[in-house]
Amino acid sequence: MTFAGTPGIELLGVEKWFGTRDAPVFAVAETALAVSPGEILVLLGPSGCGKTTLLRMMGGLIKPTRGAVRVTGSDLWRGGERDDQVVRELGMVFQDAHLFAWLSIEENIALPLELRGVPRAERLQRARTLMQLVGIGDFGRRWPRELSGGMRQRAAIARALSYDPKILLMDEPFGALDAMTRDAMNLELQRLWLQTGKTIVLVTHSITEAVFLADRIVLLSPRPGRIDTVIPVAFPRPRTLAVQATLEFLAVVSTLRRRLEEIS
Repeated sequence: MTFAGTPGIELLGVEKWFGTRDAPVFAVAETALAVSPGEILVLLGPSGCGKTTLLRMMGGLIKPTRGAVRVTGSDLWRGGERDDQVVRELGMVFQDAHLFAWLSIEENIALPLELRGVPRAERLQRARTLMQLVGIGDFGRRWPRELSGGMRQRAAIARALSYDPKILLMDEPFGALDAMTRDAMNLELQRLWLQTGKTIVLVTHSITEAVFLADRIVLLSPRPGRIDTVIPVAFPRPRTLAVQATLEFLAVVSTLRRRLEEIS
């Protein structure tokens, strides 16, 4: 698949240090990366390599120690302050759905719109449209505790899409799910991507998930994280789970696993 236009996200020599001057932790080494509009890019690497730190810098949750982040051509940070107008182009989904127990599912999904001052009727209509999109259209009046883990993650994805961001940043969104539910959610995410054309950056520890979903896989080295290898994944879409049994798929998985073993 080919992509064109201004990058969805650009990392321009970003670095990240944590801690005090006496005990600094070098989390992410100088990194340059461009994520194309409409691309699914997956960040993969050993535990502690800086995948989540890199994603949080993309999302404006962490400020780079050095370098710059651009979102659809605009600087995410200006004069030391985060540009909230640029942040509106970004939606985030985490491993835990982080739904509020005292709000119904449709109210949870509509919450970002409520915080933006959207009238109640309009925001609930948007929530109901998104619930249909992610496959939980009959569960809007339910409480989070009444839904399975996979369904709560569907609600979290719908909430991230509520204000129609151009880019979806996902940090191990399916990591806590059982294998069958995770496969189902991989298929669901691909379907959503095919319908919406969003740019997606996904962090995962699963090599199989990475190869199944990605247009490109960025393999990071152990801390301090830096780009070790970039692997394009050219299997045609829509992909079915059957592709995972093909020799071509297994060859990409084997290449990544071998490289992970070499650098870990």
